[in-house]
Amino acid sequence: MQITQHTDYALRVLITLGACPERRVTIKEVAETFDISRSHVMKIVNQLVTLGFVEGARGKGGGLRLNRAPEAIGVGEVVRQMEPGFDLVDCFRAESSCLLSSGCRLKGALNTALQAFLAALDEVTLADLIVNQPRLRSMLGVIALSPSP
Repeated sequence: MQITQHTDYALRVLITLGACPERRVTIKEVAETFDISRSHVMKIVNQLVTLGFVEGARGKGGGLRLNRAPEAIGVGEVVRQMEPGFDLVDCFRAESSCLLSSGCRLKGALNTALQAFLAALDEVTLADLIVNQPRLRSMLGVIALSPSP
């Protein structure tokens, strides 16, 4: 199982905001910290705002912060919301062209594995990922230490 880069970046944004609860973080700061284009970060953030994970404010003193407590943001929920789909193999799609679909047991085995993967992520919250805030803040460098512009 592999998540998309889009979901990976969304989780990075949430971790960053969770590590910096005392202030708003800008899209520019996230983009520079993770070396991601600002336009890509904006797309991710817009989706996170629409889904209710993040609150964004424009203008002077604006930026991003979590819209829910870290304990209320499940990693499994984020992954399910951000991923475009979980079609691990062709036979997961309704329009599958695989000749083996009607008698193959691979689909069932992969579906069991997928459900176990998601269930494991359901056991983790954002709070679990930011438990060592001082270390995260150190790794994030200037984002965590400087006031919002």
